[in-house]
Amino acid sequence: MLATATLDNAAIGSTVIGAAVIGTFHFLRPLWLLGLLALPALLWWLHRTRHDGDLWRGVVDAHLLSHLLENGGAAKRGWRRWLPTTAFALAGVLAVLALAGPSWREVPQPLWQDRMPLVIAVDLSSATDAADVPPSRLLQARAKIAEILRRRGGGQLALVAFASDAYTVSPLTDDAANVALFLDALAPDVMPRDGSRADRAIEESARLLQRAGFRHGEILLITDHAGGAADAAAIEARTDGYRVSVLGMGSEAGAQYRDRRGEVHVARLQGTVLRALAVAGGGQYAAFAPGDADLQALGVLAADRIDQAAAGDKRAETALDEGFWLLPPLLLLGLLAFRRGVLAVLVIALWLPWRPAAASDLWQRDDQRAQAEMAAGVEAYRRGDFAAAEAAWRDLPGAEAAYNRGNAYARQGRYDEAIAEYDRALRAQPGMTDATINRRKVEEARRRQQDKQQNQQQNQQQQDQQKQDQQKQDQQKQDQQKQDQQKQDQQKQDQQKQDQQRQDQQQNQQQNQQNQQNQQNQQNQQNQQNQQNQQQAQRQRDQAQRERQARERPGAPPEPAGPTDPADQQAADRAQRERMARARAGGTRPQDTPPKETAEARERRLANEAWLRRVPDDPGGLLRAKFLLEQKRRKREGDR
Repeated sequence: MLATATLDNAAIGSTVIGAAVIGTFHFLRPLWLLGLLALPALLWWLHRTRHDGDLWRGVVDAHLLSHLLENGGAAKRGWRRWLPTTAFALAGVLAVLALAGPSWREVPQPLWQDRMPLVIAVDLSSATDAADVPPSRLLQARAKIAEILRRRGGGQLALVAFASDAYTVSPLTDDAANVALFLDALAPDVMPRDGSRADRAIEESARLLQRAGFRHGEILLITDHAGGAADAAAIEARTDGYRVSVLGMGSEAGAQYRDRRGEVHVARLQGTVLRALAVAGGGQYAAFAPGDADLQALGVLAADRIDQAAAGDKRAETALDEGFWLLPPLLLLGLLAFRRGVLAVLVIALWLPWRPAAASDLWQRDDQRAQAEMAAGVEAYRRGDFAAAEAAWRDLPGAEAAYNRGNAYARQGRYDEAIAEYDRALRAQPGMTDATINRRKVEEARRRQQDKQQNQQQNQQQQDQQKQDQQKQDQQKQDQQKQDQQKQDQQKQDQQKQDQQRQDQQQNQQQNQQNQQNQQNQQNQQNQQNQQNQQQAQRQRDQAQRERQARERPGAPPEPAGPTDPADQQAADRAQRERMARARAGGTRPQDTPPKETAEARERRLANEAWLRRVPDDPGGLLRAKFLLEQKRRKREGDR
C-alpha cells in the first residue's frame, strides 16, 4: 500500500517506543493471580499443622519433650523446620503465575484464505427444459458448471439449486470432484415445487459464505429471469462483501416448454433485467455463448486473490503462552513434597472457587489514563489496526500524540488529515524532525494519489469515448446488416416467385403430356375395338358361307365350330390354365408359416425382455428426498 511505502515503523517517537516496551509483557489469564491472595492463609495453616510439638505438648512435660522427639525436637532442627513451608510457598507462586499465562511475544495468525470462494446457484425450474439453446438449457448449464469445476484453480466451491425455494446441493469445499458428482442429478423433477426465486438463491448463497466465515466471496447465478426481490437480495449481498454475477440461460427468442401441470409456456432470456441484477450485485453479466467466452467474461474460471486491504482487516497477532517455562522448577519442588496426601491438597487448592472481578479506572489519575490510552494506541498500531490506534490517540494532548495521529491517518490513506496533525505537532513543538520528514513524504504521496486519480479519470473518459465509438460502429453494423438482410429477403422472394412460375410451367407441360397420352390411349382402344368388330363380322360371314355351302352339299360333314383366330386360341388356353390352377389350389392361398425359433434366439429374446423390464436408474432420487425433507423442516420452523 502507498502509505506503507512512504512511512516506516522507525518514525514513531521515543515515547511511543517506550510505551510499547512496557506494554509487551502481560498475562493471558490474569484472574488466576487472585490465587496469590489465598496463598498466605494456606501457608499459615500448613505451618500450624506441621509443628511437631503441638501434638505432644499437652501430654508430655516440657523438660522431657526435647528428649522424646526425634532429632531433639524443633529446637534442634533449626532452619530445616521452615524448609517445607518455604518450598510450598515457592511452588504455589510458580503454579499461579504459570496458570495466569505470562506472555511477552506475539506471532502473526492468518485468519483468511487467499483465494475468493465461489457459490454457484443454478435454476432448476421447468423452463430449463426449453431447447432454444441446443440440446437444452439444462444440459448447457451442466456443461458450464463442469467447465468451471474443471478449470477453476484454488478457492472453495459450493453448489445451490433453486426453483420456488433454494437448497444446498454441496456446501463449500476445496474438492471440486465432490461437487461434480451431483451434476448428473440436477433436473427440474428433484425440486419439491416449481418456480424461479432468484432472490432466495442469492440469500442461501450468502448464508453459506457467512457460515463458513468468509467476509468476501463470489456468487454466480445461472437463470433466465429475475424479479425485483432479487435486486434487493443482490444489494444486501454486496453490502455484506459478496459479489453477485449472472450467467444468462437461454436466448431472447425463447422456446416453448411444458410445466408440471402440462401447460405450455414460452421461456425467454431477460437480458436487460439480469444485467441490472449483476450491476446491483457488483458483478458481471454474460449470456450463454459457445466455448468459454461467457465464463471468461465473468472471470469465474480463475479464483481471484483477496486484496491486501481486505486481508489487512483479517490479520491478527496471537500472544504466546510462556507459562510452560515455569513447569520444570515446579516439578522439582514437587519432588520435595512427594509425600502421602500433599499432592492431593495441591490439586484441590487449584480448584478453589473464585468470583469474577471487574477492573475500574475510577482511582486513576489523568496522566495514568493518558498513558493507558497511549499504550492501547501503540498496541493497535503494532497490530495493524490503524483506525483503532487513531481512536485511542484522538483526545490526547501534546505534540507526540498529534504526531502519532498523523502516522495513523497516513497509514489509512487519509493524507489531508495526516498533514493537519503533523502541522499541529509542529505548532506544539517547532522543529520536530520526524513530523517534518513525514509531512513531506505524505505530501508526495498525496500528490501521487492525485495524479493517479487524474489518470484514472482520463482513462475512464477515454474508455467512455471508445465505448461510444464502439456503440456507433455496432449501430452502423446493425443497420448494414438490416439492409443486407432486407436485400436477401427481397432476392429470396424473387427467387421464390421464379421457382413458382417454373413449377407452374412444368405442371402445365405435364398436364398437356398427360392429356395427349390419354387421347392416344383412347385412340388405340378405339382402333382395337374396330379391329375386333371387323374380325367378328368376318367370322360371322365365314360361318354363314360355310352353312350355305353345307346346304348346297348335303353329303359333306359339317366343319367343327370354334375359334379359328390364333389369338383367340391363346386366350382360351390361358383361361383354361388359370381354372386348373385354382382347382388344384382348392380355392385357397397358402399362408406363410414362421420358421421354428432356435434356442439361442429364444434366449436372446428373453434377455432383451428382461432388460426392458429393468427399473431405470434415478440419479436425482437422493437430492429429491433431501430437498423434500428440507422443505418440511422449513415449514415446521416457519422459515418459509
